[in-house]
Amino acid sequence: MMNLSLGGRRRIEVPCTVEIEQTAESLHAHVTLDGGLAIEPGDEVTVHDAPTEVPYGERIVVRRTATVVRAGAVERLWTRIAGHFELTELYEVSFSERTRL
Repeated sequence: MMNLSLGGRRRIEVPCTVEIEQTAESLHAHVTLDGGLAIEPGDEVTVHDAPTEVPYGERIVVRRTATVVRAGAVERLWTRIAGHFELTELYEVSFSERTRL
């Protein structure tokens, strides 16, 4: 793990595992960062040279390097506030029962 500073924001290089599956049972992509590094609101994660697709019926697991850029205090607060307002937009959606199309 390597720590760098970028204009007050911490930049961390960390190894990771990328898993991509496209089968009849599952369609997913997961990234697991080594060392138990927790991602918090406002942090940015970039996985370098990650595969972008996998043929149907297959699952791949590869090792790559990820760069985590830690959010500063103001960015973290802004992300939490913005997330709250985006969540409340979901409350404004109404569902009604339709008997006829």
